[in-house]
Amino acid sequence: MTLRTASRKAPPTEEEVVGYMDSLSNWGRWGREDFMGTLNFITPEKRLKALKLVKEGVTVSCERPIMYDDYPVGLRFPTKHFMQSTGEGEDPHGSNDFIMIGLHGGQIITHMDSPCHMFYNKSMYNGHPANLVTLEDGAKQGAIDLLGNGIVTRGVLLDVARVMGKKWLEPGEAIFPEDLEAAEKAEGVRVESGDVLCFRTGYTLWMRENGHPKDRRWPGLQAACLPWLRERGVAVLGGDCPNDVSPSGYEKPSTLPVHLVALVAMGLWLLDGANHEDLSAACQQRNRWEFLLSIAPLKLTAATGSPVNPLAMF
Repeated sequence: MTLRTASRKAPPTEEEVVGYMDSLSNWGRWGREDFMGTLNFITPEKRLKALKLVKEGVTVSCERPIMYDDYPVGLRFPTKHFMQSTGEGEDPHGSNDFIMIGLHGGQIITHMDSPCHMFYNKSMYNGHPANLVTLEDGAKQGAIDLLGNGIVTRGVLLDVARVMGKKWLEPGEAIFPEDLEAAEKAEGVRVESGDVLCFRTGYTLWMRENGHPKDRRWPGLQAACLPWLRERGVAVLGGDCPNDVSPSGYEKPSTLPVHLVALVAMGLWLLDGANHEDLSAACQQRNRWEFLLSIAPLKLTAATGSPVNPLAMF
């Protein structure tokens, strides 16, 4: 299939986005049993090259603070914190916490999505059956503990909001490939195979000043970016939003086409809901938009994702 170059003026049609499930597929690319997907782009040589980016030993966290009971109305991702023992009382012996996290709330929790997080036509990435994920057992294969050794590679921040001259992109405002390339040009950097692509919309800052939106509206990537991501060999896509623009304008193959095509067709791992405000400041201070990035998900057996604290090092 020949892909038409989509742009802000001519975004892909719904039919074309459905076609991305085939035309952008990585099924079988690394073998029929593969679950690692685009993380195969991160080679030992890639890691060693990324280590050379560390000059100062300065680290910057890209995680949002986890705020308990802080989630938008209508979303099914509550986060709770209970104290089971405390320092109160006449003879305290220690404290103990119980924490419940509704994982896949990209507006709330900075987290990684495993490709088994989404399905299409009863399949997950690489044609593995969707029923490998069950209510009783969780993800029998392809779970987040595949990343037990972590992700270490080059990170690149494309500060799209800054390059556009905006404090933030408004909820529902979409990023197109030409916006990503404009950010590359302005910053003097190019996204390459095996990179973690971090993009900034300013959504974290928007929420600090406006609170959580009362509806499912946030900025993010338009589906037109999907062929671009595959062409560049992006290993992990990491937005300061739930990655997809919402509303996306599509019903098929999903209202969140970046999630669906990336996870199911491409095996592209997603970092949702990062905080790129401090990272942007660090990059601006140095006029350097590439860095060593490490992401270490928890070894949660049978889980389709994990909270993470991505660390950029300069």
